[in-house]
Amino acid sequence: MSFSHGQNEIKQAYFASGCFWCVESIFESLEGVNNVESGYSGGWLKNPTYNQVLTGKTGHAESVRISYNPNQISFSNLVEVFFRIT
Repeated sequence: MSFSHGQNEIKQAYFASGCFWCVESIFESLEGVNNVESGYSGGWLKNPTYNQVLTGKTGHAESVRISYNPNQISFSNLVEVFFRIT
């Protein structure tokens, strides 16, 4: 997914892992990353709470949505960082 924001193109990438807080803070520190939002992906319960997801019974994975400038950091670099930290 991508969209133009002024003269800078902004793209989005989604990653899911065990703990979104840890992943979120690492991606926020990267140059070229504009925003990181935590949330849940998958699952069958609509609008689950954090505690419900922690039970493992909702089918959700903790995930992050990363908005980034591909002129400053590539998707490949984001993937490389993700696999280094997970």
